[in-house]
Amino acid sequence: MDNCLFCRIVKKEIPSSIVYEDDLILGFKDIQPQAPVHVLLIPKVHISSMNEIKEEHGKIIAHLTSVIPQVAEKMGIKDSGYRVVLNCGKDAGQTVFHLHYHILGGKTLETQFG
Repeated sequence: MDNCLFCRIVKKEIPSSIVYEDDLILGFKDIQPQAPVHVLLIPKVHISSMNEIKEEHGKIIAHLTSVIPQVAEKMGIKDSGYRVVLNCGKDAGQTVFHLHYHILGGKTLETQFG
């Protein structure tokens, strides 16, 4: 998608602080961090939201999930703990409509869901 912010980051048209990259996914620091560590992990292929995941995306989604602990370790939060958030849709707080996981940590996070 030409007008998608995250697609433009994948194409390196917009600079980002990359912490992980391979042929399928990209991880970069959030520019408005909500915790001392706040990384966004995205597929390089455009998927608008969780609602748009199709069976053919299975390999990418599984890979995204398997890389989360690696990113947490690289960022120094694997052992202390971290939160993974995936917002789906406007009412959930999704503001960029390109599937992305938030990896947050580096401090004790407030418990909202028990």
